[in-house]
This record gives sequence, structure tokens and C-alpha cells, in this order.
Amino acid sequence: MSEVAGQIAAVHESYAFACMRCGHGWEQSYAIEHHTDTEGHECVRYVAEGSVVPSPLSRPVCQNCDGHVVRIMRAGQVSSVRGPRPEPEAPAPAHHWHLSDLLHPFQRRAS
Repeated sequence: MSEVAGQIAAVHESYAFACMRCGHGWEQSYAIEHHTDTEGHECVRYVAEGSVVPSPLSRPVCQNCDGHVVRIMRAGQVSSVRGPRPEPEAPAPAHHWHLSDLLHPFQRRAS
């Protein structure tokens, strides 16, 4: 990453999350910005939806129950459980995902 004319290059990452307490699942995309502070130390800043947020990897919190036992997965795990997406013009229906729905892709098939 390099700073060009006062601008910081950002890496974009997305993660899927599943709360082990209530079963809520969600996905979030982040811009990960690398900065150098006034003392020359590199620091990282996570930005989600235009706001600076704590690292999602340090101590994620469930958006539904504020629980701290949250599984972090690669992006697409929650949306793959949800199935086909509605037409872009139609808002997605509100739905609470259960833990068993989110973990289904990880379950082994019985022999």
C-alpha cells in the first residue's frame, strides 16, 4: 500500500458472521486502510459504510443480541444459505437466520 498525493490505498474485504448465541447471520464489507502515524508507526483502520469501526477480527459483536461468541467465515457463507436473491428493485424480505441454516454447508453427510 502506498500513499499517493495524500490519499491512502485501501484493500476491500468482506466477511460473513454467525452468532453462536442467537443464530443471527450477516455479512459486512470493509475498506482496510493502512496509515503511518506521526511517529512513523503503521496503523490499520477499518471503515464500514463510511464509518471507522473496530477490526471485525478482534472481537466481533452480534448485531442482533450483542453476543460475543461470533464465528467469522469467508464472504458468501450467509448469502449462500439465503438462496437466490430477489430482483434488484425489490427490497430483500426481513428474515432471521437460524444457526442450523448457517452451519448446514459445514455438516458432513452421513455415509
